[in-house]
Amino acid sequence: MANAVVIIPTYNEIENIERLLRNIFALQRAFHILVVDDNSPDGTAAKVKELQELYKGKLFLLNRPKKNGLGTAYIAGFKWALNQEYEYIFEMDADFSHNPNDLIRLYNACVKDGADLAIGSRYVTGVNVVNWPMGRVLLSWGASRYVRFITRMDIYDTTAGFICYHHKVLRAIDLENIKFVGYAFQIEMKYKAYLKKFKIVEVPVVFTDRTKGESKMSSGIISEAIFGVVKMRLQHLFKK
Repeated sequence: MANAVVIIPTYNEIENIERLLRNIFALQRAFHILVVDDNSPDGTAAKVKELQELYKGKLFLLNRPKKNGLGTAYIAGFKWALNQEYEYIFEMDADFSHNPNDLIRLYNACVKDGADLAIGSRYVTGVNVVNWPMGRVLLSWGASRYVRFITRMDIYDTTAGFICYHHKVLRAIDLENIKFVGYAFQIEMKYKAYLKKFKIVEVPVVFTDRTKGESKMSSGIISEAIFGVVKMRLQHLFKK
């Protein structure tokens, strides 16, 4: 029985999902996987169901009726994983921007080095991004610097979505009260963990842009992050 589960939200990832799942299950460390699919019209969920026959008791599928935001997909996955009593709960993208081999490094950062939250960080040792246009690199790096300045978190990659949580972090955060649904969700989760003084470490990883499928980034997601961070910080200061 694995004590760790990798949560992978999907929407139209039929070109990536099988290879990703096979890669994770081939790792020397045992991980279970929960795919949270938002009713992908391309058959992503059907492919996962097919693979469940091969990976019985290891691969799980949570079907949602429609596309409803990255944050809500992860919240649904977190609740499922907590009910199943996994000790370590991961976030990971479905498009191979996160290297499956790095799951073991994040796991070890928590299990061996005592972190409560381990972040696969693109920026803790410089800028480790492959295949992004310079404009997007600057936007992402600048956004993390902006969030770091506003929130005062000592985290270089504040928008990272490659994470290992010890279950106690997710149990301590009021998941019902998470406000953001886009990539700002990643900032809010780190900020809530930071305020509760959990031990957060950044593990340097190389982020490689997807080669198959379409990006889910949009201007609405970016504006949510920019303006939401200020609101989040002010709410905390007023509560104090």
